[in-house]
Amino acid sequence: MKVIEYKPTKTLEPFVKAIKIIESQEEIQNRVLPGTSIAIAFCFSGQNSYTINSDQIVLPGTIISGLRKSVRLINYSQNTSTLIVLFTESGAAAFFKEPLYDLFEKTVLLDHIVNPSDVRNVEEMLCEAKSNFQRIKIVEQFLLKRLINPDPDRIISNAIAQIQEAKGQIKINELADRLHMSNDAFEKRFRKSIGSSPKKFASIVRMSAIIPLKANGRLLDTAFDAGFYDQAHFNKDFKLFTGQTPTKFYKSASYW
Repeated sequence: MKVIEYKPTKTLEPFVKAIKIIESQEEIQNRVLPGTSIAIAFCFSGQNSYTINSDQIVLPGTIISGLRKSVRLINYSQNTSTLIVLFTESGAAAFFKEPLYDLFEKTVLLDHIVNPSDVRNVEEMLCEAKSNFQRIKIVEQFLLKRLINPDPDRIISNAIAQIQEAKGQIKINELADRLHMSNDAFEKRFRKSIGSSPKKFASIVRMSAIIPLKANGRLLDTAFDAGFYDQAHFNKDFKLFTGQTPTKFYKSASYW
C-alpha cells in the first residue's frame, strides 16, 4: 500500500488538514482508528469495503464519514486508488449546511448531502485525470465552489483547542462555564459544527493521546494518568476504540 499526503491549497488550509491518495496493488485490510476529522473518500479505481461482525459491506464510489468512537476495518481490493479529504475539526462545517452530528458513526453517500450531478461530475473527472496532481486540483475546485461558511465559530474553535490541550481530560460543564455558555447551548452548538457531542469528542482525543504512548509495558499507568479509574473500564474502551485488547493490538500490523 502506498499513501501520499498533500497539503491543500492555501485557501483551504483553515478547513482541510490533508488530502491523501491511497494506492493498493494487492488486497489488504487496514485498521482505521477513530479520529477527530470528518472525511470524504473518492474511490476512482477498484473497490473499497469495510468489515462489520465478519460481514463485508461494499462502499460506494464517493462517501462521507462522520466522527465515530469505534474502529473501522477497511478492505482495499486489488489495484484500488482512493482520494481522501481529511477536514480540520471544525472545517467540514464550512462546506455543508446539514447538522454534522447526523453523520456520527455513519458513512453515507456524498450525494445524500451534495447535488448528485456535482458528485458524478467529480467522479468522472477523477477517473479521466492523468495524474494525482490533476486529481488534487479537481477535488480542491469542488471544495472551493462549496465554501459557504468561511468564518469559523471562534467559540467552538476555542473549545476544541482547550480539549486538545488537555488531551481530552476536561470537564465539559467547566469548559462551558469558561466559554460563558450554558451546557445545553454549548452542546447544541458543538454538535452542529463538529459532528459529535463535546463529551464524545473529548473521549476520542483522550484515547488518541494514549495509543502512541505505550512503552515498556506501562500502558496501564498511562491510562490511569489519563483519568481511567480501573483496568476493566480502560480495557473496554480500548477494545471499542481499536477492536482488540491492548496486548493483541500492539502485536498486530500497522494502523491509522
